[in-house]
Amino acid sequence: MNFNHFDERGNAVMVDVSAKQPTLRTAIAEAVVRMSPELLTAINSGGVAKGDVLGVARLAGIQAAKRTPELIPLSHPLAIHHVAVDFVQDVVVGSISVRCTVRAFERTGVEMEAMTGASLAALTVYDMCKGADKSISIGEVRLLFKEGGKSGIYRREES
Repeated sequence: MNFNHFDERGNAVMVDVSAKQPTLRTAIAEAVVRMSPELLTAINSGGVAKGDVLGVARLAGIQAAKRTPELIPLSHPLAIHHVAVDFVQDVVVGSISVRCTVRAFERTGVEMEAMTGASLAALTVYDMCKGADKSISIGEVRLLFKEGGKSGIYRREES
């Protein structure tokens, strides 16, 4: 692996991707939100005071993915072609797996956009529900899948 992304003075620099050929890039990332099963039931029945938790979280995740270069200092601005935020729920345990899929035809990958989208959607769930349950936790922010570019396909093996 090449971790040498510094200029002659030792300052961090954005990786030069200008010589790379654009390819279709896809990434899927996940963040897990844990809460009481009662709160998850309230989310699904529209019983949270701030409104449509998952609808607002979906929009926040899409917006965050598109604004990643404003939030991650050395991230490249990309022409994103697709962002989707989906939720996989476990009502018995009280968890929501927030999954963000990002696709672009670009010179560099979209992993950071997918991770940012999943993270901000999870934070939005927390923000909208914190008045009802302060014990909500967010964890396991991770890349699940990526493809495109010379490194090929990555698929997280379930542990």
